[in-house]
Amino acid sequence: MNEKKPGNPWTKSLLIWVGVLFGLVLFVQMIDGGSRSAVGQPIAYSEFVRQVDEGNVRAVTMATASAGSSSQIAGKLANGQVFRTVAPADANVSDRLIGKGVAVQVKAEEQSSLLMLLLYQSLPFLLILGVSFFVFKQMQKNAGSGAMGFGKSRARMLTQKEGKVTFADVAGIDEAREELQEIVEYLKDPGKFARLGGKIPKGALLVGSPGTGKTLLARAIAGEAGVPFFTISGSDFVEMFVGVGASRVRDMFDQAKKSAPCIVFIDEIDAVGRHRGAGLGNGNDEREQTLNQLLVEMDGFEANEGIIIIAATNRPDVLDPALLRPGRFDRQVMVPRPDIDGREQILAVHMKKVPLAPDVDPRVIARGTPGFSGADLANLVNEAALLAARRGKRLVAMSEFEEAKDKVMMGTERRSMVMTEDEKKMTAYHEAGHAIVSIHEPASDPIHKATIIPRGRALGMVMRLPERDSYSYHRDKMYANLAVSMGGRVAEEVIFGYDKVSSGASSDIQYATGLARDMVTRWGMSDALGPLQYADADEEVFLGYSMNRQKQMSNETAQAIDTEIRRIVEAGYDRAKHLLTEHQDELHKLAQSLLEYETLSGDEIKTVLDGGSIDRGGSAKPALPAAGSSIPKSRRPAAGLGGAAPAGA
Repeated sequence: MNEKKPGNPWTKSLLIWVGVLFGLVLFVQMIDGGSRSAVGQPIAYSEFVRQVDEGNVRAVTMATASAGSSSQIAGKLANGQVFRTVAPADANVSDRLIGKGVAVQVKAEEQSSLLMLLLYQSLPFLLILGVSFFVFKQMQKNAGSGAMGFGKSRARMLTQKEGKVTFADVAGIDEAREELQEIVEYLKDPGKFARLGGKIPKGALLVGSPGTGKTLLARAIAGEAGVPFFTISGSDFVEMFVGVGASRVRDMFDQAKKSAPCIVFIDEIDAVGRHRGAGLGNGNDEREQTLNQLLVEMDGFEANEGIIIIAATNRPDVLDPALLRPGRFDRQVMVPRPDIDGREQILAVHMKKVPLAPDVDPRVIARGTPGFSGADLANLVNEAALLAARRGKRLVAMSEFEEAKDKVMMGTERRSMVMTEDEKKMTAYHEAGHAIVSIHEPASDPIHKATIIPRGRALGMVMRLPERDSYSYHRDKMYANLAVSMGGRVAEEVIFGYDKVSSGASSDIQYATGLARDMVTRWGMSDALGPLQYADADEEVFLGYSMNRQKQMSNETAQAIDTEIRRIVEAGYDRAKHLLTEHQDELHKLAQSLLEYETLSGDEIKTVLDGGSIDRGGSAKPALPAAGSSIPKSRRPAAGLGGAAPAGA
């Protein structure tokens, strides 16, 4: 049977308010009806008797409620004036009127019944109660809970009608998918594991960077198993009232028990599952009570069979240890950024919804998008489709994907930005300096593209991409990256002089300083300080004070660290200056080509340095690395003249 869809809520509210207004108008009519029925100018009874005796009264109408009661008299004078008055009960008014020849009409006044009197008295209170009840119900509906239902769970149950997702829609994270396949098998056939005495994990924690597909993977588990799927955010538990979050946790598990077997997905669980008692002063009582209730519900005295808890976070280091012990979140499933094969599979999934031109190759796009997550790749496909639509095309070609990739990785082109010839020349030599140092550094990644077209917050860019997947970096590559980052500033100094060095290398200096600091304090790559760690990877700061529990380093050690950082950065500066001085002719060639063409691919840069000419007869297609990718921390430089944008930096 098809369910009837509810009517328009705006129409329903309008009808209710119209009814309220109609009731108010009816009430006013009932109250004011008697006063408006008695028309005419009120006069005193003595004046009425005098007018009767003088023969000025033509006709009257008398109304008496009961015998022995006063009479309501309304009439008209000889001059046409309408009047009304009240005669005493013992006055013989009718005989006097008849004796004077006045036309008298007698009308018995209807006495109100007891029911009507009660209605008159109670109608105002009923209207006030009705309006209050309506407003209160609307507030409850908007709050998502029933009467006094602050403690009701805000978890929403997603059904298959709202878009079924299966493992076929999840690509690029094969290891995580295989690890969660056991949960799907349990939900389909719980007896298979019970016969051998095995127990399915009660909880699985999905850990990964934002956009890697944690929520999509949880929905795919529910879609494969065909069970109800409850979803809620960790922040939905915590309120300003202590105890509300714990009540919502209890209510959520009560709802889940009614639909077992089912899946409860808690997104961003670190909002409620942080370390208890951490920080200065008292902890958050509401959050800690909510966490305590969640721990009890997951593994307490009362067993919640058939309820699988799946949570997602990108900060597993801040979670309470009791939440991660066996019996609660038994498994931590890593959902990493995809490698080149995973990116190709993800692109294939998203490209199914887009009409593609024959020249589109997902493998080539995957090679040129190192460090992209699933969400980044979906955004890339969408940007390419929007670009093709703006150009009036019916198919999305490879050129649209290349431009969309550059937009996502380097920012939107700012062609409307007006630059002087000196600024363009400075930018060209700055970017050429990065490129020349990169070419002559054996450990540096190959150049993918160089441009002096402003993109995002940078006036120029040299994009480098690795040749293969890299998950760790060696000392020689770090020194090469330091030299490349200093290449832009050194080129300005070599060509324009010491006094003409600009502030455009701010992002390069920031990157080089951060890399040198990590080499000294985290990775033990300083001979003077040795293989020791002088800083925590995730150091929390509260009110300006470090939460690092290690003892503070001495002033001598801090001074030695600063000295080593400066020595390493200056070594990269000296290396870049040596290379650019030695290959100054190549620097001039590349800078002039950038001024002429504005954007050069890696192959075109090699052609220019070899003395060849660039053929731009067709559409210029940027060169791509041979294979592979890496996972960079940042793909976009900070504000400045330009950046080397090293992959993996």
